[in-house]
Amino acid sequence: MTDISGDRPSTPTRRALLLAGAGAAFTAGCARTGASGSPAAATTGASATPGATTAAGAGITPGAMTLFKDPAYNFNGLLALGASGAGAAEVGEVLTAVNAINGAGVTAQAYVRTFRELGDRLLKAPPGAPADGQTRRFRALRAAQYYGQALFFVLGSDDPGSEEALYKAGRGAWDAFCDLCEPPPVKADVRYGTTPLPVWFFRPDTTNTPRPTVILTNGSDGQNVDMWTYGVPAALERGWNALVYDGPGQGQLLFVDRVVFTPTWEKVVTPLVDWLWARPDVDTDRIALTGLSMAGDLAPRAAAFESRISALVAMPGCVEPWLGFPPEIREILTPDRQRTNDIWNKEVVPELPPDAAAVMKKRFEPFSAAAMLEARQGRLFTDFYTPATRIRALSITDVVGRIKAPTLVLDYEGEQFYPGQPRRMYDALTSPKDYLRLTAAEGAQLHCSPMAPQLHCEVVFDWLQKTLTGG
Repeated sequence: MTDISGDRPSTPTRRALLLAGAGAAFTAGCARTGASGSPAAATTGASATPGATTAAGAGITPGAMTLFKDPAYNFNGLLALGASGAGAAEVGEVLTAVNAINGAGVTAQAYVRTFRELGDRLLKAPPGAPADGQTRRFRALRAAQYYGQALFFVLGSDDPGSEEALYKAGRGAWDAFCDLCEPPPVKADVRYGTTPLPVWFFRPDTTNTPRPTVILTNGSDGQNVDMWTYGVPAALERGWNALVYDGPGQGQLLFVDRVVFTPTWEKVVTPLVDWLWARPDVDTDRIALTGLSMAGDLAPRAAAFESRISALVAMPGCVEPWLGFPPEIREILTPDRQRTNDIWNKEVVPELPPDAAAVMKKRFEPFSAAAMLEARQGRLFTDFYTPATRIRALSITDVVGRIKAPTLVLDYEGEQFYPGQPRRMYDALTSPKDYLRLTAAEGAQLHCSPMAPQLHCEVVFDWLQKTLTGG
């Protein structure tokens, strides 16, 4: 952390650097991209080596992979497109929406309006004969995806106050999908302080056969539908159970209950494991935990303290989420709350263009209910110190060595949020461990392989099968 002196004025150079960081480096774009084109290969032990990273412009999303010139919109569009393999999107629907947004001019308003209207349309009857249960089921799943796409950018639109309603629309679509599954997942509220955790427990059937079970942990801005894409079908097809949940800072707990992220994620996972242990259809010797995106920090933190986790997958490995923010943002934080907030409000906020301000609102809302409520009123938060301190507190560098469960650490060519951190986690682990880097040669580049979630699931569940079932 850099201590910025309060007795010298901000310079244009510093402002320019700061704005460049806020406007580009953490909007899911190509702040850093990988250069290596070698195929992914699982490696074990000290011989595992990550590929090099280079600056933006290395062609990490060439040709048809560039849906939007803006990297933030492009990354989210690729996530929607990739979800089509799990039935959580339709290629034609996504590309038609992309064309409409590009035609209107790429803005948050155009993006939100286009995907929200697509979600609304899918919840209505399709053309032709009356929809049967299977049709209504997957239309609801796709609607959940498209509402999630709109939700991501709503704070930058002309109606930021619709954020909670838009979340509830996506949650309603998700629940409608779940109710039409066969068998439907068990819905429950699991004890967590004064605010219970909503869970959806998917099973291959309704027998009480004890089965391996995976707890799927979302990241800082994902929705339940993303856990379908990144794990539920893969688990069910292999005869596993899958638990999806909203933790603090996620889904219902964030947008409705206003409960923000906690650095002690074991206090979230332990009640989930308790709940699973009480079920006869769970093999309690084979409970795995995965963490997608920033949950590549949260899940390892939980596994360091929850001994009943039998296998862990970090997707990607992350030990310091604060480093996912550009240095120009991180240097605002000083040991003194008042000085920090003075720098933010007097030197930074007046210079922030609207697009950079929208990024800040989105990235900080899971760590401050006050920041979220201000953003919904069209205002930028005034307290930088509190959410920034909470993000920095997510560091797990001092507990990775406590993890005992076999661990798979994923990395991605072009990893734009946590470059270098997967290898840091892998090197710090003392448990049985594997490192795997997914690459552009497989179409699996960028954070969480947005274009290749099927390949992603194959890698993860092949490893889980081998680790927990021996085959």
